[in-house]
Amino acid sequence: MGGGFQFIDIILIAMVAAFFVLRLRSVLGRRDGNDGSGHRDPFKPVPPEEAPDGKVIALPERKVDDSPQSKSDPGAFAAEGTIDNGLVQIRVADPDFAPDEFLVGARVAFEMILDAFAAGDVKTLKTLLDPGVFADFEAAIRDRENHGHTVEDTLVGFKSADIVEAYMEGRIANITIKFVTEQVNVTRDAEGQVAEGNPNEVITVTDFWTFARDTKARDPNWALVATHSAD
Repeated sequence: MGGGFQFIDIILIAMVAAFFVLRLRSVLGRRDGNDGSGHRDPFKPVPPEEAPDGKVIALPERKVDDSPQSKSDPGAFAAEGTIDNGLVQIRVADPDFAPDEFLVGARVAFEMILDAFAAGDVKTLKTLLDPGVFADFEAAIRDRENHGHTVEDTLVGFKSADIVEAYMEGRIANITIKFVTEQVNVTRDAEGQVAEGNPNEVITVTDFWTFARDTKARDPNWALVATHSAD
């Protein structure tokens, strides 16, 4: 009898574990084993440090200008009511969608993309970016490599990550997140000298990233389709 109950307990634990794995995969999809052992645990909180505002190393920017709610001014994003309405529309199209879980996955994606861009890891970037955005990122990486430049980019922590725009465009769900992060960014020349940034300075950076997903596709992955910096 005791062995039978233990067997049932094991089955229940396995079912619960499988449930959480499926929920995490539904947030931003599979990573296809491209994370690499060099990435720190994205779920481990990093205490932010006080720092003055500054500029980040230039990530390629791609704005979505033909969407019904795109704005050239980040401060002019949709009002709270419109955001709520957009999230409801996305939930109708994808019943498994949950804003809180999406934000967790978006933070993970933000760090992975930032790290991959700094490292020149185009393989990882290709799994997380829309083809158009990937082309811009890849071109920027090749350009700095041709100049013999290297980038040291450290994400100290998140100050905030908030959904500022959400809408359906046909079957495509679009969500824009305002990331406010603290980072240390340095670009070095071919001789290893600092060409831009300060390795001893933590700067505050505000970015607007738009993720999109085909809600009718079997692929659960969200892709980065646009980036814009407030600086």
